Amino acid sequence: MPKGETVRGEWGSLPTDGQSSAEQIEGQAQVLLAQMSLAEKVAQMSGDIPLFSRETLRMLTAYNSRPFPAGENPRLGIPGIRFSDGPRGVVMYHSTCFPVSMGRGATWDAALEERIGDAIGVEARSQGANFYGGVCINLLRHPAWGRAQETYGEDPHHLGEMGAALVRGVQRHIMACVKHYALNSMENARFSVDVQVNERALREVYLPHFKRCIDEGAAAVMSAYNKVRGRHCGHSAHLLRDILKREWGFSGFVMSDFILGIRSARGAALAGLDVEMPFRMHYRRNLAKLVRSGEVPEALVDEAVLRILRQKIRFAGTGERERYGPHEVVSAAHRAMAREAAQKSMVLLKNDPVGDAGPLLPLNTAQPGRIALIGRLATVRNIGDHGSSMVRPPHVVTPLEGLQAAFGTIVFEKGRDIAAAAMAARTADTAVVIAGYTHRNEGEYIPLKGGGDRASLTLERHDEDLIKAVAEANPKTVVVLMGGSAIITESWREKVPAIVMAWYPGMEGGHALADILSGAVNPSGRLPCVFPRSENQLPFFDRKARSITYDAWHGYRLMDRQGFDPAFAFGFGLSYTTFAYRGLHIIQDELDAGDTLQVSVEVTNTGRRSSGR
Repeated sequence: MPKGETVRGEWGSLPTDGQSSAEQIEGQAQVLLAQMSLAEKVAQMSGDIPLFSRETLRMLTAYNSRPFPAGENPRLGIPGIRFSDGPRGVVMYHSTCFPVSMGRGATWDAALEERIGDAIGVEARSQGANFYGGVCINLLRHPAWGRAQETYGEDPHHLGEMGAALVRGVQRHIMACVKHYALNSMENARFSVDVQVNERALREVYLPHFKRCIDEGAAAVMSAYNKVRGRHCGHSAHLLRDILKREWGFSGFVMSDFILGIRSARGAALAGLDVEMPFRMHYRRNLAKLVRSGEVPEALVDEAVLRILRQKIRFAGTGERERYGPHEVVSAAHRAMAREAAQKSMVLLKNDPVGDAGPLLPLNTAQPGRIALIGRLATVRNIGDHGSSMVRPPHVVTPLEGLQAAFGTIVFEKGRDIAAAAMAARTADTAVVIAGYTHRNEGEYIPLKGGGDRASLTLERHDEDLIKAVAEANPKTVVVLMGGSAIITESWREKVPAIVMAWYPGMEGGHALADILSGAVNPSGRLPCVFPRSENQLPFFDRKARSITYDAWHGYRLMDRQGFDPAFAFGFGLSYTTFAYRGLHIIQDELDAGDTLQVSVEVTNTGRRSSGR
């Protein structure tokens, strides 16, 4: 937040004491609705920004640098939605950047994710937002998906628990929106692809995590761009009215993804989409005319407006005002949390002995010897893609800066010249290679800026050759990978003794990496998705597909079904300590339909190091 700027976007004069019952909220919403003209009702269902305006240009050049407003009504004292994107932090201004969601998924730590949600809620409200659109829980069906980094992994239960934790944390302060509903797991073709799915796979694999977040009380759901069975998600009455609102009893509102989330006002309104964001487009231009002509019943408009008003009233008294202000944005506590999250996200994939010595990691900070740090990403602020999830923190600790702080003098070589990199490695006691992807390789697809679905799951040929050359020059080589999901390592994995998956680790990632390599923190991350040996172990994927079929088989489910042996299994992760397990006990003798199987086991840390939890 710029210095001197005050907290904006407070809740206006909605009549609430912050403790209103559902009956009180309903009564207040009905009173407000009764005072509205049709035009005012439609305005509640639409973004406030004119399609062709200075704000449109700002969106293209500095996306979400301030909140996106929608549905403000000064006459009745009704505040607008003030939208901020995510999910690795607050996109507005210069906020704390946490590790990407896939990295946080690797922590398997719902309590930590709830604390991160609390920090995000505080920073968003401190900068004028009252709505956070960053609870991304789309299922990772294939690791080539460009926006894999924005979700938590490939398992519906895991997705649901992590998403619910983020909802809980954020909604101590502002409304949280769960996205992208549903079956959104391709990037380049997201505006046009038609996903075919049978009802069983839809309900058992692709929707349970959304229901979990709805049951947690999420205020809003964002529809996806793609089609499902021939209908755009924002026009799907089966998804929006039948399942979400009627079967699940969702009491919040549905908003569109931006700009192309609605293709016609009539189709979206009849299907149950409540708010079009962020511009004055289909709803603002056409919805009132459709009501007057009888093509859209006014009762459906009233229902949508009541859903919006209920959530605005529900959150009007949320939070503690003394917690909000510029001092809370990128506070010392939030930076420490970003470092903790990065530490817990990193997965130790390999840690073999070298010669007669023990495992290569951790490195000895007392006598580290000469460390050669190799790779262009060692000095890059590599915190994730540059699309709608891009956070702009005031600083980022790079791997070089983190290792310098922990170990002292580091010999750095960019690695463009493989022979020079090998020479640097040969003259060092330990070589650390930083390799992987950036926003140009994967992320939200933005023409001329890169991103999109990955063309390959391996590293670039140059990086693979670099790793092989360095490993040949120095047997004590550590490879640190950066990326948003699985990376195929077959051509070089057996040539190096140690591999760490660092994901996109956020603004404190360099310090967290040094904490892991030095042993100051024990690795505790576990993979939230399978790392395959080849793309033949994965479902079919075509980033230009116009139509694609999703079934129940992906990730570890497909591995188990086909008998595949992955490079690194779902849930895999090594440690610097050892554990013993005993006393496995199944709590119940019998299960009825709908029951949860409960199992207990005693786990003992039998090593000399803290477990890291």
